[in-house]
Amino acid sequence: MEGRVLNCLLSGSKTVGQVANGPPSSTTATYTASMKTFDQLWAEISDKQAGESGNTGALLAAGIHEIGKKVVEEAAEAWMAAEHESKAETALEISQLLYHAQVLAKAKGLTIEEIYEVL
Repeated sequence: MEGRVLNCLLSGSKTVGQVANGPPSSTTATYTASMKTFDQLWAEISDKQAGESGNTGALLAAGIHEIGKKVVEEAAEAWMAAEHESKAETALEISQLLYHAQVLAKAKGLTIEEIYEVL
């Protein structure tokens, strides 16, 4: 896990939090990110192609096996966060799991409708 989420505040359409890398006395960085729905994230990922710049393009280029390994890693991190970390850290890890699961679905050629049909 990259750092610890110290707090998370939902404010309108923004998620604001702080992540500290290293021991508690180290520098704390603040981040801001737009909140997305599952469908908005899907639309964003669906527009990406293998080899495009950015994390999604790199993952798609790496293929299903490598993306699958990331899904397993993120699932373990979500589980460990739920067992031992704060709600904010758990939410962060689950969001990363959902992202990687969607990239895996895109790599497999699934549509969101095919996923919803069996949900």
